[in-house]
Amino acid sequence: MRCSAVFISDASVLFATTRTERLPKMTHQFPSLSPEQKQELSSIAQRIVAPGKGILAADESVGTMGKRLQKINVENTEENRRYFRDLLFSVDPSISESIGGVIFFHETLYQKSDKGVLFPQVIKDKGIVVGIKVDKGTAGLNGTDGETTTQGLDGLSERCAQYKKDGCDFAKWRCVLKISAGCPSALGIAENANVLARYASICQQNGLVPIVEPEILPDGDHDLQRCQYVTEKVLAAVYKALSDHHVYLEGTLLKPNMVTAGHSCPRKYTPEEVAMATVTALRRTVPASVPGICFLSGGQSEEEASLNLNAINQTPLHRPWKLSFSYGRALQASALAAWQGKAGNKQASQEAFFTRAKINGLASKGEYKPSGLTDQAATQSLYTASYVY
Repeated sequence: MRCSAVFISDASVLFATTRTERLPKMTHQFPSLSPEQKQELSSIAQRIVAPGKGILAADESVGTMGKRLQKINVENTEENRRYFRDLLFSVDPSISESIGGVIFFHETLYQKSDKGVLFPQVIKDKGIVVGIKVDKGTAGLNGTDGETTTQGLDGLSERCAQYKKDGCDFAKWRCVLKISAGCPSALGIAENANVLARYASICQQNGLVPIVEPEILPDGDHDLQRCQYVTEKVLAAVYKALSDHHVYLEGTLLKPNMVTAGHSCPRKYTPEEVAMATVTALRRTVPASVPGICFLSGGQSEEEASLNLNAINQTPLHRPWKLSFSYGRALQASALAAWQGKAGNKQASQEAFFTRAKINGLASKGEYKPSGLTDQAATQSLYTASYVY
């Protein structure tokens, strides 16, 4: 027995020594990224969320853009879509003080400005980072109450490699979850978390910073506390999956919903209440190594999205990440309303976009002071039930 005990003890020492010698070399057995790849990804992410900067989400699909144009009685043609994107992209170069990145749709990535310059180059010339939407929309998740997963993993690596060659440095992938009596289910949460993690891993292998977007829809009459609870559950699952897939968090960005009550909730919460619930949920779930969190606007009006973002950045809680914006509707509504499809309104439309971008840049630092002169377009709700991007 004594010999056996000595043998076990010696083996334990040998094992402990071997294990200690190996640990500093790698955090897991098969490192997925080189130090150079990690450095590039981290640098890109930091550029996008530099102080006072956020993201313009100009990645609406052809169908979604058509709905936007229909509201101002403009035909949904490729030229009209190109013209409006050119209007946004060709604003004064100082827009780069408020916009750190632009997310493109595939069609837009290969279109040109009125001056014949490819849009990615127009954006890069302003010092703004070019991104691309890479998912292929949602599909039903069988055995659930209308829940979905997101398609597009097949061929994603090849698409990412091509987009990198074509000037993109980050990507976006949207997963959608809803709140109802039985949703989101454990299956819905797990499936979407794993899809996001697989997407993020593939992006990083191809030099693209992945924006991880688990959007909890504002549909329903749930209160603020219910949204906070669900947001925490979803984000905890997402970061568990990202860890399991060895995703390099310093080279990612998160695009979540703010914690808000359902659109049909009878109680209206203040920006301060939204901010406290949102930051609390993030502090409980998102590692400090994530460089930035760029909120989606989720159907809020332009002004509401700005006020809530401002309150989030004034919350008296420690916030280890940049808290910024990645807005589509909440950056473009006033610009579309001012444009009305008329060339003569181009300057007015650009000024509306520039003003809102500047406001959100201030809000991302907690420095926005409302003037009380907000126009009607900026205060209109942009909510759409079961929103499809």
